[in-house]
Amino acid sequence: MTPKIMIILGSGSDIAIAEKAMDILDKLEIPYSLKIASAHRTPNLVREIVTQGTDAGIEVFIGIAGLAAHLPGTIAAFTPRPVIGVPVDVATGGMDALQSIVQMPYPSPIATVGINRGDNAAILAAQFIGLHNDEVHKKVIKLRKEYATKVIESNESIIQAIDRPFIENDFIRIKDIEINKAEYDENNSGCKNKDAEVAIIVGRQTDMIIAKKITSLLERLNITYDMKVVCPIRSNKKFINYVKSMKNAKIFIGVSSNSSQVTGGLVGLTARPVIGVPCTNENGDDYLLTTVSMPPGVPVATVGINNGKNAAVLAGEIFSIDNPELVQILEKLKDKKINL
Repeated sequence: MTPKIMIILGSGSDIAIAEKAMDILDKLEIPYSLKIASAHRTPNLVREIVTQGTDAGIEVFIGIAGLAAHLPGTIAAFTPRPVIGVPVDVATGGMDALQSIVQMPYPSPIATVGINRGDNAAILAAQFIGLHNDEVHKKVIKLRKEYATKVIESNESIIQAIDRPFIENDFIRIKDIEINKAEYDENNSGCKNKDAEVAIIVGRQTDMIIAKKITSLLERLNITYDMKVVCPIRSNKKFINYVKSMKNAKIFIGVSSNSSQVTGGLVGLTARPVIGVPCTNENGDDYLLTTVSMPPGVPVATVGINNGKNAAVLAGEIFSIDNPELVQILEKLKDKKINL
């Protein structure tokens, strides 16, 4: 049986991070392959593994590496399939690996997750596959509910056990609260195309410059989209109305500066893949870390700062899993045989 996912480690010392990914994939019952190959010490081996894996039917690649961490980028050079990158903390807190993986040039995006987050890489890979496989999508939804239940139950197992003179443990007891789904008004969602394949949410009007790079490339890839400028902090009801109304969207792209609350809000409202584009604000600050450093269970496929075009290419790679025409376009794009 051909596995759907291939995990490649830059070094055997990264196995603990890979085990986080394998634990998730075992739970979701998704077949995978595990290999060790170095982008610098065995580049030819990486090429052969990736090209043969792609030809055999691998749908998603996960590259795990630390230090210079060029492995995910090297993988992307040899496949039109989506590549997920996991930076490993070997030195400098893993920031060297994170920057090496996420800041990829167009048109070679890496869907980067947080440092050491092999578990989120596996969930993200499952979300990609779930776009084309309803059973996998249902398993992802179930897994997300388990993460949510763990948080809720910790109120009893941790908080209720605290005995201090001034803590009122029974004030608004969590186990007694009925948690309802967020209500939304589909008639006031502000969406123009409810059947679009991609929904783009822009946090501020000033971030539209980056968003337009996404839309222009999606149009050239013949991928339908809808877009709205809305902030989940300033306009929470409008944000929920829009996201919930775009229930037919397969991929959500969040574009934002100033703490990147757009992507954080998105992952709480949808089990579909969320691509994050951190932007530079008027003060020259970027919000890469607040986009990529997500907790377990809610990954954001982060691309480089201001790199809207790579977000569009990544969306194309995800859709190309069952679209041979898109594969051909992406291969020509990477080989610079066409210019989009």
